[in-house]
Amino acid sequence: MSTTDVALIAGFVIVYGLVSRKVEHSWVTGPMLFVAFGLGAGTAGFDLLDLELDSTGIALLAEATLGLLLFTDATRIDVARLRHDMVLPARMLLIGLPLAIALGTGVGVVLFDVPVAVAALIAAILAPTDAALGEAVVTSEAVPVRVRETLNVESGLNDGIALPAVTVFIALAAEKADFSTASNWARFAAEQIGYGLVVGVVVGCLGALAVRNASRAGWMEGVYRQLAVLGLAVSAFTLAAQIGGNGFIATFVGGLAFGSIARVECAAVANFTDDLAHLLAMVSFIVFGAIVVGPSLDMIDWRVGLYAVASLVLVRPAAIAISLIGSHARAPTVAFFGWFGPRGLASILFGIVALEEAHGADLELVFVVMSWTVLLSILAHGVSAGPAADAYGRWWSDRREEPMMESMVENRQTTLTRRRGQRS
Repeated sequence: MSTTDVALIAGFVIVYGLVSRKVEHSWVTGPMLFVAFGLGAGTAGFDLLDLELDSTGIALLAEATLGLLLFTDATRIDVARLRHDMVLPARMLLIGLPLAIALGTGVGVVLFDVPVAVAALIAAILAPTDAALGEAVVTSEAVPVRVRETLNVESGLNDGIALPAVTVFIALAAEKADFSTASNWARFAAEQIGYGLVVGVVVGCLGALAVRNASRAGWMEGVYRQLAVLGLAVSAFTLAAQIGGNGFIATFVGGLAFGSIARVECAAVANFTDDLAHLLAMVSFIVFGAIVVGPSLDMIDWRVGLYAVASLVLVRPAAIAISLIGSHARAPTVAFFGWFGPRGLASILFGIVALEEAHGADLELVFVVMSWTVLLSILAHGVSAGPAADAYGRWWSDRREEPMMESMVENRQTTLTRRRGQRS
């Protein structure tokens, strides 16, 4: 990026910040405005931003944003707490996510004349969800706590869980490795996934122990606790890449390990890392509008449009509905979970990383489909979040006294409150 590009993006961030509270209470969302600004300032608009998709700076932005996002999301996951109420997220992640990839692959094979690996890569890139695009849903007190927590947990974990699939399908689509024998498959899995897991566990555990002990001994200043977390994320990524593993898997696992051991220290660095990740996300949405959406405007055909619609209204809802069979979730809840799976930042970053690692392979279709699906999701989920949350909240409110699975968390909280009152 040139200094002019940086100045324009910084200026827009400042302007948005001045009206951000007003925007939060409207049907317009931040990602909508960031993408619109990027589109207007990019080559498809006034050509004010001189950005190139294949530049080193854009690739570095994508890697830094995705790596930090994975690490910080993972540190916030309280594994011990999730054990008590993980049934719904586990179904959606362990059954729904693979089903979404499988169904998306099938739709891609039917619509496009591409190898199965390319169709699978498109589906895997679009499988993760971004709860921030439907923020009104996960912050609305009208929506049951358990439903909100389920969507938050799913969104926080599915990008990390989708990583191995994305990694494998990039290699297959770009023909980066020889998969002709079972031993080659095993070697690739060991290097990409296995090394990433090992590096993540080692860096996360050692880093957490060091930060925790130094903090409790009074040796460490608060600002350096924050910087140490960033250093651990970078270390996990680069070390895994150096030995042939997947850096993103290493950062996600490293965040999980760090959060499990240094839970108290995580709270001290949450605001700093969240703000930095949010800033990088805003810049990524601007870049998405400028150099991804703009060039893709004249590349759409009926098949790309149909796939984008099918991904949002068919693939995920069907996968989620199947995954929740036997969970006792009511039909409106299943439909609510199925619709609110916005495609956003993770899909954008996965797409940029795939293009970077393709090494000359023709993955233009992957990029175009990802662009239009994410753009449609930003608009559709952003506009529908508030009205849908209100409508679902009214439905649930009329039934909240019933012994429903959706109100299980509230019922437990109410019971605990009553017991405390009786004891006092």
